Amino acid sequence: MSDNWIQFIPADPNYQPSIPAAEAAKELLASFVPDADEVVFKFTETVEFIHPGGNWSGVKCPACGADAESWWKDAMDTAYKTRFSNLQVTAACCGARVSLNELDYLWPVGFAKFVLEAMNPNVKDISPDQKQELSKCLGFDLRRIWAHI
Repeated sequence: MSDNWIQFIPADPNYQPSIPAAEAAKELLASFVPDADEVVFKFTETVEFIHPGGNWSGVKCPACGADAESWWKDAMDTAYKTRFSNLQVTAACCGARVSLNELDYLWPVGFAKFVLEAMNPNVKDISPDQKQELSKCLGFDLRRIWAHI
């Protein structure tokens, strides 16, 4: 059996909300996805790669549009050695300085020290207004990631 998660992370990988804001956002998300198996939030000490699991569809360079898969894994390995404290890389395709967080991922991914997520939310998506409410509650712009595992 497989599971799906709708995940929300800050646009800034190092940002973390207050615990009361995270609790409020958890309750708000739960109201948007009342049939979800669970709604939780997680804080981590270091930045983590938040990936889409089986939804992975590739990655392109934002500077030149070339397929970046050939150099992306090595760049990720290098960034992981510092626990993703530095996401800046030189794109092997065109030499541009780019952030791993801002590459053109064909299925959204991101880097974060905070995740708000619902397991098996049983919705197609939340509305833009609902996403905006979550952003306001947490105090930062959000990136939405759908993960399938």
